[in-house]
Amino acid sequence: MNRYYVDLHIHIGRTWTGKPVKITGAKSLTFTNIIEHARHEKGLNMVGIIDSHSPEVILEMESLVQSGDVVEHPDGGLVFGDLTVIPGSELEIYDEQCNGPIHLLMFFPNLSVMREFSSWLSGHLKNIQLSSQRIYVTGLILQKKVKELGGIFIPAHVFTPFKSLYGKGVNQSLTEVLDPELIDAIELGLSSDTNMADQIKELHDYTFVTNSDAHSLAKIAREYQVIAMREPTFLELQKALKNEDGRKIIANYGLDPLLGKYHKTVCAQCHHPAAEDDQICTQCGSNKIIKGVADRILELKTDEQGPKDRPPYIHQVPLEFIPGLGPRLLEKLVDHFGSEMAILHDVPYAGLKEVVPERIADLILKAREGKINLAAGGGGRYGKISD
Repeated sequence: MNRYYVDLHIHIGRTWTGKPVKITGAKSLTFTNIIEHARHEKGLNMVGIIDSHSPEVILEMESLVQSGDVVEHPDGGLVFGDLTVIPGSELEIYDEQCNGPIHLLMFFPNLSVMREFSSWLSGHLKNIQLSSQRIYVTGLILQKKVKELGGIFIPAHVFTPFKSLYGKGVNQSLTEVLDPELIDAIELGLSSDTNMADQIKELHDYTFVTNSDAHSLAKIAREYQVIAMREPTFLELQKALKNEDGRKIIANYGLDPLLGKYHKTVCAQCHHPAAEDDQICTQCGSNKIIKGVADRILELKTDEQGPKDRPPYIHQVPLEFIPGLGPRLLEKLVDHFGSEMAILHDVPYAGLKEVVPERIADLILKAREGKINLAAGGGGRYGKISD
């Protein structure tokens, strides 16, 4: 069995003609730029590119296949050298049943199926060109369609305060919204980790995935997983999510939840810490209190710990979070060692010191070992690290 670095949640900002897809995404996030950056800079082996339902994105993918730059694997996935792309989509449901809005991820094996899914979606969306659009069917209907097409279905960033399964404070169980038998995995999001999520018993049966939800090239692989598969294909990914035939997630790599934008409960106006039941900020008097993920999970808590066979969740600080490691110095590191994955996992301390100042090498090592000092984030602001 081989080991692969995988990030399954990357947005497309613009089509190859410059039309917006994810409006809040960077203009540089075209399909072609993503696969080149993920392969050559990040060192990933598999990426899920959501927003692949957008018709112009499908045209770009088809053009790359026709030119021979990308090859469709018979077991699913678009192969670009040693990188495999899993085409996907992020959609929003919001109806009387779901108490939304809730974001959901779905992935498909090839362009033919993605085009069929896009055609079906066009009858249920206001704008098929854009990302994360509200679909005017229930979650159950969407699940059934995804499974009819042989797809993978994953609720997205399930604890974030906005647009998630548990985050708004209304849904107490995924069974209120979705068919639990048709869920392939649960995406944790940046403000939670395995230990936090496993306090909810109904999640014990699901594989957890950790993904970047990247809105820029730099954010790709800020969270990812290492997966054991024979080769990086759609069918192997399906097996890994189900822990079948030796395929499995070996480890999840993600931000320490303290670094997430919504970890603690704070005032959205002045970002002063607040208690979970506060209605008014004691600092500025605002009534805009954003409940943090940590407090929300405590509300939902139904167990103390999860399954014993969970893969480890390894807190890892993305290189762009390291104080003093700016774009030029990071580029120098990547040019020297080949990729960010190599720097995060393989390069010895002595090698780092040859390329960057000792203080920065020390911080990279501390980040690897989970020994770095953190200040919690909340209310839409990331936490911070210090030396």
